[in-house]
Amino acid sequence: MVLMISAQNERPLSCWRAKERHENRIVECLTIIFSTLGCAWNKCLMCSYRHERVASQGSGTTQEQHLLSQLSWVLEHHPPDEYEMVKIFTSGSFFDPREIPPSVRQRIASAFTGKLIIAETRPEFVTSDTIVPFLEELKEGGNRSTPLFCAMGVETSNDAIREKCIRKGFLFSDFVDAAKCAKKCGAGVKAYLLMKPLFVTEREAVKDMKSSIRDVSRHADLISMNPCTVQARTDLEWFWRQGAYRPTYLWSVLSVLKDAPVHVTCDPVGGGRKRGPHNCGTCDNEIVQGIRDYSLTADHDLILSLMELECGCKNEWEFILEQEMPFCMPLTR
Repeated sequence: MVLMISAQNERPLSCWRAKERHENRIVECLTIIFSTLGCAWNKCLMCSYRHERVASQGSGTTQEQHLLSQLSWVLEHHPPDEYEMVKIFTSGSFFDPREIPPSVRQRIASAFTGKLIIAETRPEFVTSDTIVPFLEELKEGGNRSTPLFCAMGVETSNDAIREKCIRKGFLFSDFVDAAKCAKKCGAGVKAYLLMKPLFVTEREAVKDMKSSIRDVSRHADLISMNPCTVQARTDLEWFWRQGAYRPTYLWSVLSVLKDAPVHVTCDPVGGGRKRGPHNCGTCDNEIVQGIRDYSLTADHDLILSLMELECGCKNEWEFILEQEMPFCMPLTR
């Protein structure tokens, strides 16, 4: 498939290869973050992708050409026969026609026919009009029963936390409706959860993730839990700089994974650093690597063994769980 748009194709915001677990197998995965006009919502307190947007095309280059040029770069540098899974992200929603015109979506589906696609979107864009054509194009020449998973950042099953602490702009029932629509169209569902957003104590964060995993598992085929990180130029960063927010302890992440009734993947981005999930600095690297290994192997004994690690900061974490109160400054940094 030739998609040459210009002599020098534009790069997407980011593109990389890594291992992922799917259906009890470890597969090669290509992750793409396309540069787009930006998220239609653009109000989440922790998200810096609002700044990752291209201006309206005023130099003779259309949005469609801009996106197809990025796709051409991806295919040139990452030939499709080198991976089995493709995870697609944008600055907002892959199925938002303003960000990704339908014609471009079909070209993307054609380029990755036969692959397993996981595409992130807000629930309001999961409709039969968007999912069915894309899915039909993916199935051409492929033999996967479920080649597409609609990935949605539901973040939590608690509507109050999602609205007041994340400002996501939709209800859990909206996610449930979108999940039903996706499955009716023949697609799978992946849910992203956010651990410890703004204004949530350590104890509340653990409790929220445990209940959210139980609630979401009734509607999603795949679940990924993302410990919140402090991204630049966000509302969350402002509070963090005032000492009013601390990312979650890695001990809390382990606690949630230990008690999860289903396998939950987790990549502690920024793990061990002040802006990401961290403990004291001594035990962080071993725990971060262990969590990543667990995401690939689903070996629950690995989480249990990590919980048994001896480190002085575990006592601090247990103290925080007991003593940190809502509506107060964090007790640690």
